[in-house]
Amino acid sequence: MKILFDQGTPVPLRRYLSNHSVDTAFERGWSHLQNSELLLASEQDGYQLVITTDQNLQYQQNLSDRKLAIIVLLSTSWLRIQLRIDDIQSAVERMAPGDYLEIPV
Repeated sequence: MKILFDQGTPVPLRRYLSNHSVDTAFERGWSHLQNSELLLASEQDGYQLVITTDQNLQYQQNLSDRKLAIIVLLSTSWLRIQLRIDDIQSAVERMAPGDYLEIPV
């Protein structure tokens, strides 16, 4: 699966998703893009999943017509996220286009 990490998603999470192709918004030069622009660019570039820590995303964007899945991590703390690695890996494996999931950490 082709995955994009939004700003705020801890990059060390990438090594736990080694079966997937993972890029960051920063690496793509997309740090300046706002939510709707980032989601559109992600879809146009073939990303299937965006992992973000933006808890307001579902309230700011119409996510119903999205081709990609979205996982929201409810913390930016790498120490807390590490405790939920198994849950995150499992969620990534079962996500389908248009899915939205929040993972409490």
